[in-house]
Amino acid sequence: MDFASQFLATVRRSGSVLLTGPESPDGDSIGACLALRRVLAQLAPGVRVDVAGHPGFRYDWLPGADTLVPDEQVGAYDGVVVMDGDAGRLPRPIEAAFNGAGWTAIVDHHRSTTAEGYTLVYLDGESESTCVMVRQLMRAWGVGLDRDIALLLYTGIIFDTGAFRHSNTRPSTHLLAAELLSFDFPHWLVCEKVLVERRLPGLRLHARVFDQADFLAGGRLAVGRYSLALRDELGTGDGDVEGAVDALCMVQGVEVGAVFVEKADGRTKLSLRSRGGIDVASLAKRISVHGGGHAKAAGASIPGDLAAAMAIAMPALLDACPAREAAGPVPSP
Repeated sequence: MDFASQFLATVRRSGSVLLTGPESPDGDSIGACLALRRVLAQLAPGVRVDVAGHPGFRYDWLPGADTLVPDEQVGAYDGVVVMDGDAGRLPRPIEAAFNGAGWTAIVDHHRSTTAEGYTLVYLDGESESTCVMVRQLMRAWGVGLDRDIALLLYTGIIFDTGAFRHSNTRPSTHLLAAELLSFDFPHWLVCEKVLVERRLPGLRLHARVFDQADFLAGGRLAVGRYSLALRDELGTGDGDVEGAVDALCMVQGVEVGAVFVEKADGRTKLSLRSRGGIDVASLAKRISVHGGGHAKAAGASIPGDLAAAMAIAMPALLDACPAREAAGPVPSP
């Protein structure tokens, strides 16, 4: 892999490198960043490698999560590597580090991500997760697994495959999972923490989001909202809203689920899910230049508060949901 050799040589010439994911990083992003940092500690021990982000309750137990640098404390770095996302969806404090870095890199598996704007590029739209790509880099470098790296990679894989429920799961996914599970960590607890467990405020948040959701376009479009006011009322954080859009999409008759999450920095995050009949990655790009993802799971960052973002996005969302007769039924197994 040309990227593997070029990337490692570039890291070794650097004094400091930042690994970062998009805003509100998920299990694949955090798992990939923390795993890659452990690998680089072996291959480039003289280089300071930091991971940016706020792990939240879902991921604060992961090996190395306690050393994450909060976004607002990030300074200048020689190189910045975006993992499992793109530079258009970076938190604002990270944008300055990215723009000021001597070199940048992207490691991502979203088909909507392009190579423009990066010094080094590793994109694989066929890969089921960025953590799988990190394992491929490890093979290219001749680096073996240890228990912590295996746990971190497993975290990302189960997140992006929905514990092997999603259609991106393939035979090679299970083979890699078997390799990782040979390191004897409690995989059932990983699944519970990452995909199932909720805080009590988060449970109440989901109840409110579901109760106030709108079912539009003849029930084909489900729209939820998470305002700053609701966040303050319930005492919730970004991690508490995870999974709400997936649940809305799984309501019988729904083809597209959407959840708007109002952010304190004046932007609104839109999460999208599809049953497969509508490409929400293309839809996210129509809504915002800072949108993209997978055909069935995508997102966008929209300038403005909740009301402004919904005014921008709702026409495109409604336009994307055709008449049921044209779209056909949701495919059966």
